[in-house]
Amino acid sequence: MTIEIRVPQLPESVADATLVAWRKQPGEAAGRDENLADLETDKVVLEVPAPAAGVIKELKVQPGTTVKSGDLLAIFEEGAAAKAAPVAASAAAATTAAPTTTAAPAVEVKAGPAARRVAAEQGVDLGKVSGSGLGGAINKGDVLAQAAKPQMTAAAPVLAPAGARQEQRVPMTRLRQRIAERLVQAQHTAALLTTFNEVDLSAVNELRARHKDRFEKTHGAKLGFMSFFVKASIEALRKFPVMNASVDGTDIIYHEFYDIGVAVSTDRGLVVPVLRNAENMGFADIEKQIVDYGTRARSGSLGLDDLQGGTFTITNGGTFGSLLSTPIVNAPQSAILGMHKIQDRPVVVNGQIVVRPMMYLAVSYDHRIIDGKEAVQFLVTIKDCLEDPGRMLIGV
Repeated sequence: MTIEIRVPQLPESVADATLVAWRKQPGEAAGRDENLADLETDKVVLEVPAPAAGVIKELKVQPGTTVKSGDLLAIFEEGAAAKAAPVAASAAAATTAAPTTTAAPAVEVKAGPAARRVAAEQGVDLGKVSGSGLGGAINKGDVLAQAAKPQMTAAAPVLAPAGARQEQRVPMTRLRQRIAERLVQAQHTAALLTTFNEVDLSAVNELRARHKDRFEKTHGAKLGFMSFFVKASIEALRKFPVMNASVDGTDIIYHEFYDIGVAVSTDRGLVVPVLRNAENMGFADIEKQIVDYGTRARSGSLGLDDLQGGTFTITNGGTFGSLLSTPIVNAPQSAILGMHKIQDRPVVVNGQIVVRPMMYLAVSYDHRIIDGKEAVQFLVTIKDCLEDPGRMLIGV
C-alpha cells in the first residue's frame, strides 16, 4: 500500500520548518516508527517517523526546503522490501577471488542534525570524522575541523598563493536565527540593566562534600550547584515578585508560580528548557531534570513543550570559564540570573584575610518595571541563601 509522508502538524507557535536531512533514501528499508527525516524549527528538531515497515518510493522535497504542516514530503510503500545493493555482485566476486577477506560490518555514525547538514555542505565523509561529544558523538565543530584538514588525493596538489587567506560561508541554523532575533528584540524593547554581587560558596561546598555520596546513593543523581541556585532564586522571587513578572502592553503580569528556565548550550545554539513549578521540586528532582534536559538538548530530542514558557531564567557561563558577564533577559521574562566561574580569592572575614571559593553573580532586569533597589535586594537575598543554605530549609 502506498502512503503519503507529510509534515506533521506543527505547534501553533511554529509557522514552518526546514527539511534538514533524509535519514532514509528511496529503496532503503525502514521499520515502523523509524526516523525518515529531520525537520528543524526555530526551537527544536522534529523527527518524521515511518508509518509502517516498508521503503521510501519517492522523495518530493530536497534538504534545505522550507515546509509547512501537511506538506507532502515523500511517497512510502508499506511492506515493500529494500532494493538489492548494486554492488552485491561485485562484492560476491571479490569474496570468491579472495576467500580470506571478510566484509566489515557497517558502523553507525553518531551525529546530530547540525553536524550532518554541515557535512553535506562541506562534502565531509562522517565515517572519517572523530567525534568529541558524549560517547564519541560527532558535532558541528568536529565536521568543520575535518573539512579544514588538507585532503590527500592522487592529483598534484594545488597550492594557494602565498599569504592567501580562506574563509567559509555557512548559513545560520533556524535556531541560531531565532536566537539572534529574540536577543535583538530584547535589546530594542526592554530597558535592560545589570547589577552584580559576589557570593562565598564555602557553605554550599561543605554541604555538598558532606552529603554528596549519600545523596547520589539515595536519589541516583549527583548533588550539583544548580539545585542550590534554583532554590535560592525561588526564595528571592517570593520576596520580590516583580522579578518573576512580565510586561504585556501597559499591564504587569505577576506569575504566582515559578517556572525556571535553565540555559543549556548545544552545538546548534543555546536552548532554555523549563523546570515547571520548580517551587514544588526537591533538590534531587531539580538535579535529575537538569541532567535529562542537558542530555536531550545535545541529542536534539527536546520537545517544544520543554522549551515554552518560563518566568525566570538562570544561565551558567562559569562552566565555560566566564568570570563575569551581563546576560540578556529572555523575553517576555523580566529578569535573568547569571552564574560564573568559582574562583579561590582572598576576602576579609571578621577582620582576617582568608581564601574562599567566590563566584560573581549578575542579574539583568527590565528597568521598565523593576527598580534598582528591588534588583539589588533580590541578588542580596540569593547571596544570603547560598552563604547560609539552612535559611532555605527554615524559610528565613
